[in-house]
Amino acid sequence: MNQNAVIFDLDGTLLDTLDDLVNAVNYILKKYGFPERSVAAIRRFLGNGARDLVRRSVPENIEGEEFEKILADYMEYYNANSKIKTKPYPGVLELLSEFKRNGIKTAVVSNKPDLTVNGLCKEYFGDRLDFALGDRPDIKKKPSADPILLAMKELGCERAVYVGDSEIDILAAKNAGLPCVSLTWGFRDKEILEEYGATAFAGNSDELKEQIFKLLSESEV
Repeated sequence: MNQNAVIFDLDGTLLDTLDDLVNAVNYILKKYGFPERSVAAIRRFLGNGARDLVRRSVPENIEGEEFEKILADYMEYYNANSKIKTKPYPGVLELLSEFKRNGIKTAVVSNKPDLTVNGLCKEYFGDRLDFALGDRPDIKKKPSADPILLAMKELGCERAVYVGDSEIDILAAKNAGLPCVSLTWGFRDKEILEEYGATAFAGNSDELKEQIFKLLSESEV
C-alpha cells in the first residue's frame, strides 16, 4: 500500500519556539560579555541548527575551543529552558489528531539536535506523531534529502508532503522530490519564501489542511 504521510519541520512550523530561542541566545551572549541580538536578527539566523545559530550570533572572531564551550553552554541552557514560552501554533494539535484519525502518517524532520527534537515532540504532541528526527552525526542535515528520506522509510511511505517555514525546507523538499507547503506564520517572510521557489502557502491551520489534502490528492494521480 502506498501510504500517505505528512512530514513537518518543527521550529516555526509546529512549535512557536522563538521566545525561548531568543532568551537562550541572549543569555549566553550576555554571559560571555558579547552584545545581545535582536529578535529580528535571531529569527533570521534560525533554520540550520544550533551550531549555525550560535555561530551567527557570536562575534566573528570566536572560534576553536572557545566557540565549542559557548555552544555547549548554549545547548545546556536551552535544553533546560526550552519549554518556558514554547507552544504549538493554533490548530496544530487538532490537525495532527485529524491526520491520525484518517490514517495519514506524520513525522518531524528538524535541524535542531535530535535529543531536543524528540523531547519537545513527546512533550507537546504525545502520540500524535509517528516519528521524529533531529540533527544526528550519522546523517546530513536539511537541505539534504537524507533525513526526509529516512523519515519516509521509517513511516513505510512512498508518497508524502513536506511542510516548513524556511528556505531550508523548500530546498530540502525539492531535493527529496516532495511537494512543499510553506507557512507564513513561521520565521521567514513570504517574500523570502517566494524567492526560493515556494508555490503553496498556508497562513493558518485550515489553509494548511486544505493544501496538504490537495497535494496528497494530486500525488495519487
